[in-house]
Parts: sequence; C-alpha cells; structure tokens
Amino acid sequence: MSVTSREELKEYCLRKLGYPVVEINVDDQQVEDRIDDAIEHFTEYHFDGVETRYLKHQIVEDDVTNGYLDMDLVDPSVVSVVRAFQFGSGAANNFMGVKYQMAFNDFYGLRNGGTMQYYDQVMRHMQMISDYLTPEKKIRFNRVTNKLYLDMDWSEEVTVGDYLMFECYVTVDGETYKELYNDRFLKEYAAALIKRQWGSNLSKFEGMQLPGGVQFNGQQMFQDAQEEIRRLEEEMSLKYELPPDFMTG
Repeated sequence: MSVTSREELKEYCLRKLGYPVVEINVDDQQVEDRIDDAIEHFTEYHFDGVETRYLKHQIVEDDVTNGYLDMDLVDPSVVSVVRAFQFGSGAANNFMGVKYQMAFNDFYGLRNGGTMQYYDQVMRHMQMISDYLTPEKKIRFNRVTNKLYLDMDWSEEVTVGDYLMFECYVTVDGETYKELYNDRFLKEYAAALIKRQWGSNLSKFEGMQLPGGVQFNGQQMFQDAQEEIRRLEEEMSLKYELPPDFMTG
C-alpha cells in the first residue's frame, strides 16, 4: 500500500505494530510526536530529505541596518546556505563593462577563425582577476537563529534594491511532495520510534500481574525497539547520509 499523507503514515505504523489485533498502548499525541521526530531525522540526514534550491532576496533598508538577513523572511525551510551571489541593479545593462565588451568582440572573433582555446584562457584569466579583486563573500548561517551573515560592509558594498541570490539546501515538504511519506526508511524508523514509546509506557507497569498470570514486559519491548532504531540509524549513516560539506555556512 502506498502511503501518501501523514495520517496514512500514522495508520501504517500502527498496523505494522499489530493494530487492530493488538492494542497499542500509545497516546495519539505521542504517536504524532514520534512521527515528528522521524521526519526531523529524515530531513536532517537523508539525501532525499533536502533539495538544492536557488533563492533570491531584494535588499531593503532593514537588511543594511542589521548587517544580516532574516532567512525566515526569505524561506523558513532553509537548513543550510552554501553560496551567496550579488547582483547590482544596473549590472545587467552595463554595456561598457569589461566582460560584456569582451564577449561582444570575441563573438565576432570566433566567427572569423578564432580558437576556443584562446578564448578559454582569456576567460580563466579574467575570472582569476575577479576572484582577487572581488572575492566571494564569506557567509555564516545558523539554523537556530535563522540569520545569514555576509562578511562585508553592508553600507558600502550593497544598495537598497540590489538582489542577493543564495544556493541553499531546503527541507522537502511532505504536504507538497507526498512521496516523502512513502519512503521505506521513514516508515520503518517512525514505526520503531512508536514501538520504543510503547515499550517505555508499558515499562511503568513492569511486574504487574494480569488475570491469567500474564505480566507486562515493556522493558524487553523497549530494548528491542532501541536495537532496531540503532540499526536503522547506522543504515542511514552508511547508505543515505550526504557527505559533509565543509564549505557550507
């Protein structure tokens, strides 16, 4: 059965644990919390939990005054910022710019027998000069504060109305992309978390004897679930986790 919503994921996990044949001694809110935990773990570590996206932001007066950007106003689903690009309001129409003039002239040069090797060398040289004179801005981003700092003098290097563009990782929204809820790892991990919660609840009655001599064994269920969670998290680390990016802000 394909799972296409959060509610269907919850029902799938409960059936996997034995419902309705077995009564699952977990409160509905506890189930919701464990699904939240599973989705949070999935989006933080699984390569399908995030996607690369390019976002733009037009600079306003508050940005220059603060010296940082509030990413909640750009996109609250951002989990990491990789690079930032700056575009001045008049850059696209600067016909006298060096890059525009060289591209304009070299277009005719290539048509008249010019070589791509020479053109490639010139462009690499220009890029090196640009890297020296206008290096890429260093960025600092924290998911807790959701503030993006660019190490520059905002009052001197940007103008209100200019645009900044960011290469970011954003979380995949399950309400938009229903396939998220049908991921095999997410379903198994969510069920294991609910099972551990079930074992934790039953462990409070450990040793209590029911009619017929039956006793609760919540501690064993808790340990079994804990081992399953450990196995799944190890599988995540080995198979699905993206390698660390040391240049990510």
